[in-house]
Amino acid sequence: MKITANNISIEIEDSGGETRPVVLLIMGLGMQLIDWPDEVVSQLVAAGFRVVRYDNRDAGLSQHFDHVRRSSLLWQKLRFRFGLPVRPFYSLQDMAGDAVGVLDALNIPRAHIIGASMGGMIAQRLAATYPERVMSLVSIMSSSGARHLPSAKPEIIAALLSKPDGPREDQLIAHQLKVTQAVLSPDEPFEKDKLTRHLRIALRRGGYDPNSSIRQILAIMADSGRAELLAQIRCPTLVVHGEDDPLIPMACGEDTAKRIAGAEFLPIQKMGHSFPLSFMQAQAGKIIPFLHGIQ
Repeated sequence: MKITANNISIEIEDSGGETRPVVLLIMGLGMQLIDWPDEVVSQLVAAGFRVVRYDNRDAGLSQHFDHVRRSSLLWQKLRFRFGLPVRPFYSLQDMAGDAVGVLDALNIPRAHIIGASMGGMIAQRLAATYPERVMSLVSIMSSSGARHLPSAKPEIIAALLSKPDGPREDQLIAHQLKVTQAVLSPDEPFEKDKLTRHLRIALRRGGYDPNSSIRQILAIMADSGRAELLAQIRCPTLVVHGEDDPLIPMACGEDTAKRIAGAEFLPIQKMGHSFPLSFMQAQAGKIIPFLHGIQ
């Protein structure tokens, strides 16, 4: 369903019924609302929640920003490395405003906010700057953005920045399979056939737009003040991180939890930058009880 939020067009999906407490799911870099595993959504709905998820700006069926001037990612990375301001097309704070716009469009005064990866960063900003709209925060496989934190290994970054061999669907899928495999835990099975089916659906739904991901990357790089902002968060917070995450190391999640008063840190074994079985078990055993404990 298409709505207007924060003056842009946003695609949403609303599950579970209007009378239930709301969980708003915010996805990560270049991902679509369908990239939340069905099991995540179905568990939350079965537990009594209304689940709202949406395509971020520049992703899926939401508004893309191809009309704005292109910028060199390499040049902005050099500015970032030397401590100079990065100039994004929009900010993570703008994307937090999109989330509030989704709640406004659906007449939802407050919600539990769950964000993954970049979505966790957006969720952190939402909790810090719109506290009246947030019942609780669950930040998954994300980071505070502090400059001293470890980054992904060079081979992971190389995989993420690599390009497909061509524009055909099979070439795009092969490329994304390589990227996905690079960020899994070594203990997590690589379900190639299942992933291929999902990637085909995602490509046919949202297309392939690498420039959109570049604009989102620049928003992440430019978000230099979030680490200090986290001290303003007062809602109940659970920070969840995979022990084997090769893209955003677990130290990043630990730092996030330390900066938020009263936050609980939940490490998950055999979890990389993904949603393996161990995450689903943690959602059933820890995340859902955490949400149920908040009035």
